[in-house]
Amino acid sequence: MHQAEVLLVGGRAGVGETTVGREVSARPRAAMVAHCVIEGDFMGQAHPPRHSGQELGSELESELESSVRKARTQDERTPPDTVRVATDGRSVVGIAHEVLGATNWLPSTSG
Repeated sequence: MHQAEVLLVGGRAGVGETTVGREVSARPRAAMVAHCVIEGDFMGQAHPPRHSGQELGSELESELESSVRKARTQDERTPPDTVRVATDGRSVVGIAHEVLGATNWLPSTSG
């Protein structure tokens, strides 16, 4: 039996996890490597809800405050062996390349 592995892409609301997740999925798909992307933005469409929702109009301020609290909690509770990828000023392709480099899913993540 094969062992399942999970790659979690996380960050503050609106920083591009969805975009990076799509790009991370593109390379294994091109290499015919079986995988699945579960998009957190749609978890609110499950019942019972897993996600409180996206920032909408009058809810924007409270969503931003919630995002700051969640980021702080994430920083405090993230295991020390977690791979963190710097994203400022980088392309989505470059970020996805580094994220995939933390896995052994593809024969080579170079180039």
